[in-house]
Amino acid sequence: MALESETEALERGDVAPSFELEGTDGRTYSLEDFADDEALLVVFMCNHCPYVVAKFETMNAIDDDYDDVSVVGINPNDEEQYPEDSFEKMVEYVEDGQVDITAYLRDESQEVARAYGAVCTPDPFLLRNDDGTFRLAYHGRFDDATNPDDEPSGEPGFEMREAIEAVLAGEEPTDEFRPSRGCSVKWRN
Repeated sequence: MALESETEALERGDVAPSFELEGTDGRTYSLEDFADDEALLVVFMCNHCPYVVAKFETMNAIDDDYDDVSVVGINPNDEEQYPEDSFEKMVEYVEDGQVDITAYLRDESQEVARAYGAVCTPDPFLLRNDDGTFRLAYHGRFDDATNPDDEPSGEPGFEMREAIEAVLAGEEPTDEFRPSRGCSVKWRN
């Protein structure tokens, strides 16, 4: 079932919820691990959703193109109901190069996804580093290709890239909220 992201949990300027999550590389990551970055793109994602798979290359390219921005994927999906989203499968996606971002983390408790208000995959949150405190700068889609087979009207990820460029220039992103579209987060019962 396709859902669109919502704006209820976090508003622009709000302090980003903290986390301590295990990455596919065996390390535990928190926001503090990205303190040297000017911005952090947190994307709630998974392995199986066709909307996410369609954005793998976009996320990988954004991570490659910006030295001062880290892209962090967080998978909150219930792996019992969706075995393709297991931690072991996440490791496989990283090892085979499909997911090539700064870190791919597992939100086993689903508490981080709830704290951010994530409802779909992908659900991207761009955080600005405000003197050591990460704050929400922009929450919304990567680009106007909202279905897996759609082509964006510009460079893949162009809307998110515009928001990143604004943050790196010390400005506020001017885009209004444009919801991301994807599969629903697979919550545990």
